[in-house]
Amino acid sequence: MYDPDAPTGSGWWHWLVFNIDSKTMNFAKGVDLSKSLAVESMTDFAKAGFGGACPPKGDKAHQYIFTVHALDVERLDLKATANPALVGYYINSHTLSKASLISYYGR
Repeated sequence: MYDPDAPTGSGWWHWLVFNIDSKTMNFAKGVDLSKSLAVESMTDFAKAGFGGACPPKGDKAHQYIFTVHALDVERLDLKATANPALVGYYINSHTLSKASLISYYGR
């Protein structure tokens, strides 16, 4: 989940997961991804896992973009400590196709 409207100059990564098995169609509520091959990577909160939406009060509604990428490799050889920019580089260099869902939230 990426917020391009965060007032940082480079957006904000709220959640980043990679190496999801191609047969996975959904995640059950509360699923522990550490028990699968999927990797929850570092976010801009300086930790792995989901960080909720929290745009500054009075700011316009922010976009929250969820994107799924089909890659030309089965796995990315990256650790969970990889930062979002590095993960994004590898994902973008191996993307065959992608689809995004955009939601908006403001306070």
